Amino acid sequence: MKRDLPGLSWPRLNDSSNQVACHFCDALQQAPRLPEGDAAHCCRCGELIYQNRPRSLARATGFSSAALVFMLIAHLFPCITLQAGGTRTALTIVEAAMTFYHDGSPLIAIAAIVFTVVAPLTLVGGLLYVAAPLRFGIALPGAVTVTRIFQLSEPWSMVEVFLVGILVALLKLGSVGHIHLGTGLWALAGLVLCTACAMAGIDRLELWDRLEIALARSK
Repeated sequence: MKRDLPGLSWPRLNDSSNQVACHFCDALQQAPRLPEGDAAHCCRCGELIYQNRPRSLARATGFSSAALVFMLIAHLFPCITLQAGGTRTALTIVEAAMTFYHDGSPLIAIAAIVFTVVAPLTLVGGLLYVAAPLRFGIALPGAVTVTRIFQLSEPWSMVEVFLVGILVALLKLGSVGHIHLGTGLWALAGLVLCTACAMAGIDRLELWDRLEIALARSK
């Protein structure tokens, strides 16, 4: 194995020809190694194929760790507190889902749990499980399977949709009583931001290349 070239954050296993297909026009073309900050575009349609983002693994690890902390806070503290008619109601995300369940809407309750708890936890937890050890060239057991799972769960993580729904509900509940924004709501906003930054921090091609290198070195 040849020594890594300077400025390349994810060197391939060898210098043999590597090819990649454009996700937009399916054109098959060479996939060269890139210095940090550079991007590869399709030679036919000009679409971005992959990008070498600076300190990508460190960013993915940091933002996914922060996302897990925000997720914990969002589920421990209420999102909104409503005071009306002498009563005070404060609900967390899980408590809101349980309310839907007891009110005869089990499908909505299950969807709320899956899209706001299970899928986001799988996404950021899986990324942290894979990216953190890869910073040191280590692939933990089952890293390939975990990578496939959290990439499949990405479209099902809909915390931002839930957040927009809360904001719409706030406009309607404003005429009913006094509304206080809870810690959970701000944590939910932080979760959305950190999750987006974590997923945008690393290219999928780079992640699979690093996994391939780590697995090859462990053999």
